This record gives sequence, structure tokens and C-alpha cells, in this order.
Amino acid sequence: MMDSFEFNKIAGAVLGALLFLMGLGIFSNAVFHAPKPKIAGYDLPAAEAAVAAAPGAAAAPATPVAELLAKADPAKGAATAKAACGVCHNFEQGAGVKQGPTLYGIVNRPIASTPGFAYSSSLVEKAKTDKQWTFEALNAFIVNPKGYANNTKMAYAGEKADGRRGDILAYLRSLDASPAPLPAK
Repeated sequence: MMDSFEFNKIAGAVLGALLFLMGLGIFSNAVFHAPKPKIAGYDLPAAEAAVAAAPGAAAAPATPVAELLAKADPAKGAATAKAACGVCHNFEQGAGVKQGPTLYGIVNRPIASTPGFAYSSSLVEKAKTDKQWTFEALNAFIVNPKGYANNTKMAYAGEKADGRRGDILAYLRSLDASPAPLPAK
């Protein structure tokens, strides 16, 4: 059983610690005073990129595909593609569709042509003008899928880094029994 003197010591210690912490908070606010901002919040650096990535804003990537492929490493592209795309796409011949169409033999294949896959209407419309997955079309699609084909089912945001995109293109080129010729510079 605890006597009242013992209880008072414990309660005093707890209250003293709380009072010390409160005083420390007041003191630190006085020493490290942060002025109130004139405008609540701040501009995000990705705001310009979000505007550029808006549907329908299919701006052509700055670096030409021939330059991307000249510096590309298919082994790095395999690692990047399998990590970013492997959840939804197969890379092996005859593996069939997953959530997305198979990517084996994609280079120079007609757009929206994989049997057994239901393409979005926007990609089917795009196939009427672009006809096939050239290196340029693949590059534009990988950098911004929604910008290339508005309302595409693909949820991937895109790969903005030229080096990684070139590696992915080189890897996709290698996924064929007879790889497509590299584009001329």
C-alpha cells in the first residue's frame, strides 16, 4: 500500500517533468522562431511536369531515338523493363498476355495487334495513323503513355530519363528472333 507522501512525490515528479517539457517547448519556439509564410503552401517542382504530362500533350522527346540507342545497354534495359513493366507484360515468346500485351517482338509490330488483348479505343485509333511500333513511336509512348494515346488503359506514368528509356528500347529491340535494324543518325 502506498502512503500519501509517496503518491505526492510521484505526482510531483510527473507534473514537474511535464512543466519542464512545456517550458522547453516555449523556450525553443522563442529561440527558433519561424516566420509565418505570406501564402500558405508552396509550389511543387513537378507542377510543370504535370502540365506537360497532361493527356493530349504528346510532346516529342528531346533526344533523338538514334542517339538514345547508340548509348543504350540492353542488359540495363532488361532490368529496368522487368522491374517497371514485368508486372503487367510478358517478355518471352509465346508467353501470352497478362494485364498488358506481350512485349516480345514489339518493335515494328502493328500497334494494337496482339491477339487476345482488348486495347483501349484511343490506342486502336492511334493505330490507324501510326500503323506500327517504330522506335520513335515506342519512345513517345514510353515517355508519356497518356500523352501518346489519350485514355489508354496503361497506368504507367512514363520514363522521363533518356538513358533508361534508351536502355528499355534497346532491350525491346533484342526481344526478337531477328531484331529490327537500328535507326540511322
